[in-house]
Amino acid sequence: MTDPEMPRHVEVKDGDRTVAAADVTTTAGPAGTARTSLHATTEHVRPGYRKNLVDAVMDLPEVRASTRLEATIPLGDAELLQRLRERTMNAVTRAAGSTTLLDATIPQGPRPRPDDSRRARMTAAPPGQDGPCA
Repeated sequence: MTDPEMPRHVEVKDGDRTVAAADVTTTAGPAGTARTSLHATTEHVRPGYRKNLVDAVMDLPEVRASTRLEATIPLGDAELLQRLRERTMNAVTRAAGSTTLLDATIPQGPRPRPDDSRRARMTAAPPGQDGPCA
């Protein structure tokens, strides 16, 4: 298992091009908090890639083991916000400059993921290392 306090970098790729990315850190312990900053790398990203990014972040073992999520997303990114709300409970949002801050509870136990027709190649590895992530 990964060190829970080691930052992780998650990317969603379209071919060889990174189209969305996130940085994730978690605090240790059963009541830990996962913190993430998510963004699309370009403004013109086809629908679905942002959802795949949220799924990749939420499926990390250290995020699944956390009870709270604190996320930062670009203000107005409806696809990221909607998927975060689908994958969490009791989400509260507020604007902060050019970003939206989301505080939410991460559901515990088996969590079926909302179905997607398209999957992107995703990687989730500590900075400087590469590795696939389902």
